[in-house]
Amino acid sequence: MPEVCKKDPLGAGLGLRRALMGPLLSMPETAVDFLELAPENWIGVGGRYAEGLNTLGERFPFVMHGLSLDVGGPDPLDMELLDGVAELVRRFDVPLYSEHLTYCAVDGHLYDLLPIPFTEEAVHYVSERIEVVQDRLGMPLVLENASYYAQAHKDMDEAAFISAIVDETGCELLLDVNNVYVNSVNHGYEALKFMDALPLHAVRYLHIAGHYDEAEDLKVDTHGTEVIDPVWTLLDEAYTRVGALPTLLERDFNFPEMETLLKEVQRIRDAQRRHAELITGAEV
Repeated sequence: MPEVCKKDPLGAGLGLRRALMGPLLSMPETAVDFLELAPENWIGVGGRYAEGLNTLGERFPFVMHGLSLDVGGPDPLDMELLDGVAELVRRFDVPLYSEHLTYCAVDGHLYDLLPIPFTEEAVHYVSERIEVVQDRLGMPLVLENASYYAQAHKDMDEAAFISAIVDETGCELLLDVNNVYVNSVNHGYEALKFMDALPLHAVRYLHIAGHYDEAEDLKVDTHGTEVIDPVWTLLDEAYTRVGALPTLLERDFNFPEMETLLKEVQRIRDAQRRHAELITGAEV
């Protein structure tokens, strides 16, 4: 698989959601360092949304985070979707395409992200599909550690499953810090112990988000609220392990004023700056 030499954006980003198009177009170029778009929502789009996308693409670097690749599912891979992703990659010079390490289709889309069994058979099956994607796009696929609420069959733990796939395919990782926190509560494990068991050398990108407290021992990954302090603390811990890699604030609904969102983006930048100061011993 050819390596892509495009330079990743630095700093802190925000998701390009259609509901935020107006505020995103109005904000200054210094407000965020990059925007993340879900390609499924923008492939073949026309009209004012296409105009807005083009304008934002001229002002900000883009990365892409997919929603429906179905890397672990039984249905054939959607090659038409991959061709659309490839077109957006070329059009906007996108350096990074990430997806979820889940399945989301069985004889059609399920509109949910479901956990893959943590087995050796699944490692090989998923790896073969990842290699098809990487060959088609000519770039590494970046896979997110997913949130899940019921565990499918497993012969290994999640970190070992992820590590085996990275070893077999050379894919990279999107470390979703909120998912680590949510899963640690829901499944009763130590967040930092799980993080340290991951192949952290493969992490290229991070997400941070808010979640919903269904109960004390049940957190739901919604991306619809502000980030809580324990997740911010976990982000600091992640930076000590992987460096201050580009990090996205995920917000998908219940949008506050843009000023409020940008304060959270700035909090990511502040955490990145603190990490840089610890490394260099000087102010940045």
